[in-house]
Amino acid sequence: MFLIYCPHCEELREEEEFHPKGQAHIARPENPEACSDEQWGDYLFFRDNPRGIHHELWVHAVGCRKFFNVTRNTVSYEILETYRIGEQPRFTAEPPEGRPAESVVPRAEVVERQEGVKA
Repeated sequence: MFLIYCPHCEELREEEEFHPKGQAHIARPENPEACSDEQWGDYLFFRDNPRGIHHELWVHAVGCRKFFNVTRNTVSYEILETYRIGEQPRFTAEPPEGRPAESVVPRAEVVERQEGVKA
């Protein structure tokens, strides 16, 4: 077990009090009615899943029940920082030395893979 700092309670608490809720900093489309079905589906369902530094949305479910952001290394599970929603992170995702930036699998590839799978 490890401790996580809640920026609202301003104290370290046990990890069992928190729940991850997905990728942070997802911008909702300004005009959802103007989005195509594909664009709306991308907004709702497709998220980054990088190896390395990642910004995530968490909630202090057993404590203050407020949401906040976490910058976490997905390889080591190390939490680099916690910060309130609306604030900017101090750490940015950078590719490891000597390796190209890893990108998300394009949506078209995912659809092709799904169509190739037999139920």
